[in-house]
Amino acid sequence: MSSTFKLVFAVYLLPLFLDFCRGSIVGVCYGRNADDLPTPDKVAQLVQLHNIKYLRIYDSNIQVLKAFANTGVELMVGVPNSDLLAFSQFQSNADSWLKNSILPYYPATKITYITVGLEVTESPDNASALVVPAMQNVLTALKKVGLHKRIKVSSTHSLGVLSRSFPPSAGAFNSSHAFFLKPMLEFLAENQSPFMIDLYPYYAYRDSPNNVSLDYALFESSSEIIDPNTGLLYTNMFDAQIDALYVALMALNFRTIRIMVTETGWPSKGSAKEKAATPDNAQKYNTNLIRHVINDSGTPAKPGEELDVYIFSLFNENRKPGLESERNWGLFYPDKTSVYNLDFTGKGAVDMTNSANGINSNGTTWCIASSKASEPDLQSAIDWACGPGNVDCSAIQPSQPCFEPDNLVSHASFAFNSYYQQNGASDVACSFGGNGIKVDKDPSYDNCIYLTIRGINKTAASNTSAIANTSSSTRTEACLWIASFFLMALISYILNLGNVLDASF
Repeated sequence: MSSTFKLVFAVYLLPLFLDFCRGSIVGVCYGRNADDLPTPDKVAQLVQLHNIKYLRIYDSNIQVLKAFANTGVELMVGVPNSDLLAFSQFQSNADSWLKNSILPYYPATKITYITVGLEVTESPDNASALVVPAMQNVLTALKKVGLHKRIKVSSTHSLGVLSRSFPPSAGAFNSSHAFFLKPMLEFLAENQSPFMIDLYPYYAYRDSPNNVSLDYALFESSSEIIDPNTGLLYTNMFDAQIDALYVALMALNFRTIRIMVTETGWPSKGSAKEKAATPDNAQKYNTNLIRHVINDSGTPAKPGEELDVYIFSLFNENRKPGLESERNWGLFYPDKTSVYNLDFTGKGAVDMTNSANGINSNGTTWCIASSKASEPDLQSAIDWACGPGNVDCSAIQPSQPCFEPDNLVSHASFAFNSYYQQNGASDVACSFGGNGIKVDKDPSYDNCIYLTIRGINKTAASNTSAIANTSSSTRTEACLWIASFFLMALISYILNLGNVLDASF
């Protein structure tokens, strides 16, 4: 009985273990509001060719579900706003939809999420009151067939659900949506489903360029914005918007609900007044976004927190109404050629190695602290780099290679350079509020080795340790522990089963 219990318990933990060890993911939204797109089977080939593992669709189109069977791509499917009334009124409607539109293709087609409703607070027909009843009926339908643990139910929202998003510490939900948000949040918390949000820093910049800098919207800010209430430093709008949402959730005492970004991106073309809509800016935003997510950087308020993100969109969609940019969010043209190059691994050009001491001859640069910077500014920058910045600062601790000389300029220089090299040695990564300076002479000394852009996989203090942020290390240790437990339970069960069989003969 004991061995059987261990096995059952281990099997129960296995899906949780796999999900926990997965880390943050980047998916893509597959919108189909166009009349010139390739067939779903061709799309499935394209998605696999570019190693895209997660895809969001906005309905449950049969041809799409068939096309992605046995591909390994995980799908998020949707119940459109037009179906909310039927789904909310009668359980039988949700049951029939699941039976006819989902079950015939599952599990060959890996469906992991069902979104019920799309940004309903922005919908002109005000379908908000229908969302939670529809979600509940979809969940009940899933429970009837035993899939409620494997397929999560949620709904997507625009940032308009917040009445305030700046500063992040003042984030709050719009009180006019309280009548449906509170029961929705209770539903999400009870069923361990994510709060799904669509975030677009592009619109914030386009509509208010005098208040939002382009670099801040593109993850390339040359300065930090300080939250006056928390002192946290923000280098990009994406993090600030996410933290505003975290604060809004915590204000309502929903601390365990995780956030998932179901749409974000940048258009590659726009009308005359949309000058920021260019292929270069779209590539910058999505490249920086992917790197930020894959590294499990988290946000200033939630460092190391995993965050799943879906980029909008797979294709340019020529039937979308509105300004020119609305039809040009795609990563690919309808002929399946890339609008711009995009690395979904998040690695980009950050393959780094250490260099020898002395002046370099290959264009290598380092980032050090300005001797003119004030001590409070340096201390604040060190705290940020070694915390939310995910820099390994163990080398500047007492008795370590870079502790001496024991002063803020020296310690800050090491921390600044590590952050600079880990983030592609870009100019903005050496800003630190104007307290960082780029130099072309290697500041390494004695056994204190400063990173260069060719060695992210080695620490600055030695050439043997891998750089990893605290959250990744903790998750790795936990994954190893759970894997060991599962393996031991399985071995124990097999050995006990063998003893039983031997005794029976």
